[in-house]
Amino acid sequence: MSTAQDLNSATGSNYDRESELIAFEDKKSGVKGLVDAGLSKIPSIFIHDQPIINKNSSTTHIRFNIPIIDLKGTNVCNEIIENVRGACENWGFFQIINHGIPQRVLDEMIDGVQKFHEMETEEKIEYHSRDFRKKFLYLSNFHLFTDDAATWSDSFLSVMAPERPQFEDMPSICRDILVEYSNHVMKLGLTLLQLFSKALGLEPNHLRNLGCAEGLFLLGHYYPACPEPELTLGTNCHTDAGFFTIILQDLLGGLQVLHQNDWVDVTPLSGALVVNVADLLQASLHYFKKIIYTTVCGRPRISVAAIFRPFHDGIESKVYMPIKELVSEENPRLYMDTSLKEYATLRITKGIDGKSALAPFKVASTVIKRAVLLDGKGDTISAI
Repeated sequence: MSTAQDLNSATGSNYDRESELIAFEDKKSGVKGLVDAGLSKIPSIFIHDQPIINKNSSTTHIRFNIPIIDLKGTNVCNEIIENVRGACENWGFFQIINHGIPQRVLDEMIDGVQKFHEMETEEKIEYHSRDFRKKFLYLSNFHLFTDDAATWSDSFLSVMAPERPQFEDMPSICRDILVEYSNHVMKLGLTLLQLFSKALGLEPNHLRNLGCAEGLFLLGHYYPACPEPELTLGTNCHTDAGFFTIILQDLLGGLQVLHQNDWVDVTPLSGALVVNVADLLQASLHYFKKIIYTTVCGRPRISVAAIFRPFHDGIESKVYMPIKELVSEENPRLYMDTSLKEYATLRITKGIDGKSALAPFKVASTVIKRAVLLDGKGDTISAI
């Protein structure tokens, strides 16, 4: 059976998807638990209707190359700013080298994620939760009950800014490297925000002053070897929430981005990090391009996503609009006022379906309004 539809047709009313999802969730052992159980076929909840992406297409590699930007000399080189502008406008996705994070830290972060996910289930259960108010939690599939099909991955989430978990609330097997890596990646994120601002012709601290680095989430993803990789995905096609994401992937690969209707492999480079523009930066700028991406299954692999996003305290009052300096008659706004609460609610309820949660906020006309970030009473906080 090649698709979930085939399976449903064959099993008819005997297939109870909701019960299977609940049974999987109740075990709290994730996809890793299925692998440890020695399954030779994946459960039906993981089978996708969509065709599995053919990542062996050589024409994609010939036509496109993901931009690689050398950050050496960031503070003095205008060429870097131009490269960042071009990568953001044309791709929304690029790799960076000479970014300042030591190779030892990158290696230990990958190792820490692996060690956490390969702990005994009894140890991991302590952290299992779907209460996203917690500062550290572990689960399988963030959108398990809303996506059309589950994906072959387990994850942990750790909120590292503005306030990280208490040291004792993080798993001892990886907490030291979580703190060290987050300190490095926050510094790098602030550098990238300066580059984004300069690439847009704004003052260097413009985006930072708008709160684009107030919240930092670290996601540690684990994709164990799949017995039937042709039937499922490691991650559904999606755009990222928040402003931008810095991705650390191991050297096994599997990350793909959609560019000009082709799925392009992001070939891993030793010591490199991947950067992508996310929904809320797109809503605020509209000059930069957000990207749809996915991961494919096969060999076991690990990735770490550092997501720079709004802090949800005061979510009721946050509204994002285009930066007024970037809007003109020639460059009208592309999105309506984007309420953070509406956006977050929509993203949670609709699951990951390959479409951006920003779609409902697109404008139907080119009417231009003054762009400001407002609080709940309509008072101006700052331009965005």
